[in-house]
Amino acid sequence: MKLALLGCGNVGSEVVRLMRTREDELAARIGEPIEIVGIAVRRLDRDRSHLPVDKAMFTTDALGLVKREDVDIVVEVAGGIEPARTWITTALGAGKSVVTANKALLAEDMPALAAAAKTGGADLYYEAAAAAAIPLMRPLRESLHGDTINRVLGIVNGTTNYILSQMTQTGASFEEALSEATALGYAEADPSADVDNYDAAAKAALIASLAFHTQVDLDQVYRAGLRAGQSSTGEWTKGVSAADIASAAAEGRVVKPLCIATREADGVSVRVHPAMIPATHPLANVNGAYNAVFVEAESAGRLMFYGAGAGGTETASAVLGDIVAVARNKRGGITAFPPEAAYQDLPVKPIDEARTRYHVSLDVVDEPGVLARVAATFAHHGVSLATVHQSGRGDDAQLVVVTHTAADKQLSDTVKELSQLTSVHQVTSVMRVEGE
Repeated sequence: MKLALLGCGNVGSEVVRLMRTREDELAARIGEPIEIVGIAVRRLDRDRSHLPVDKAMFTTDALGLVKREDVDIVVEVAGGIEPARTWITTALGAGKSVVTANKALLAEDMPALAAAAKTGGADLYYEAAAAAAIPLMRPLRESLHGDTINRVLGIVNGTTNYILSQMTQTGASFEEALSEATALGYAEADPSADVDNYDAAAKAALIASLAFHTQVDLDQVYRAGLRAGQSSTGEWTKGVSAADIASAAAEGRVVKPLCIATREADGVSVRVHPAMIPATHPLANVNGAYNAVFVEAESAGRLMFYGAGAGGTETASAVLGDIVAVARNKRGGITAFPPEAAYQDLPVKPIDEARTRYHVSLDVVDEPGVLARVAATFAHHGVSLATVHQSGRGDDAQLVVVTHTAADKQLSDTVKELSQLTSVHQVTSVMRVEGE
């Protein structure tokens, strides 16, 4: 069986290395040898002498490689939207199975890719796209296919988890923790994809689509990042501060970068943002660059998947698993891509309708009646208070309020009105509280 590899960066290089060092094992598991016949790269002049392949195997003509008649499987690890979309749809249309780690493309254009796979009678596997080495997509797609999944709660980006772990464990500011992450290679020179949660949003769309048998597009995922900036709906969010970390710890909680997908009676809700969770929650002790995903199903109950969420070798491991799977299918003359993947077609609810608890910090004037006015504002919008803590600061005070469950719009309207009270200097922080 013959394979074309598109991309030879950190992940692609590891795919080459692992396929060569494990070729006898892979042949035994598939039932016949599998051979890389070409590797598409952007530049031919880079030194790739460390790879155990003939340099004549490298080409800059990726599309020509895809179209070769002797290619059975195409592995795409180059990333980006175009020309990767053209490569993949061309391969699928020709009946060649595809393995990809391209979360951005999958999240943006899954319906078209699925249609191409169905038309061509080919497989489309993407285990590495959501959580690198963590086996998550196949359990959602196969192992739990007979169950009903109601909720997925997870940490799906190692960079943001490292940053918040450092802020929690060392007291570092966001800027200091980001600088450490960059020095260690966890964060790119431009960290926007990670710290503004674009990466996590793409993964959330893929996870929710499989979990709920409903097409969830990237622009339907609510996204707010770790640093101050605009969310996906355009409102300004304050990010995560050292004060937020300390406030969470004082209440027995930790702040984590969460992916949350929930099935409800009238649709599904999908969002990615930092949130507080109880220090006793299984995800609370997932630290550093590790990822974990907590799945709640009706029959199977609560399941947790944990492991490295990034890294060339770790991601290549998931890619190899998919290669073995599609190669076996090829030998058996079958395809496993489920054409009914989005058969439920549940509506995706806007963030305004998402329901959770909230942690709200306010700087207020320290005078009689302030707490009553603040409480009345919450009540006016139908938001019930669970706890209130007040601490004095000379003529001013800080109020920390934790609410009962409310809709996001109720809380948003409450915060707008609180900001207009003369006794409120500012609403310093608003953070969702999950896992309780």
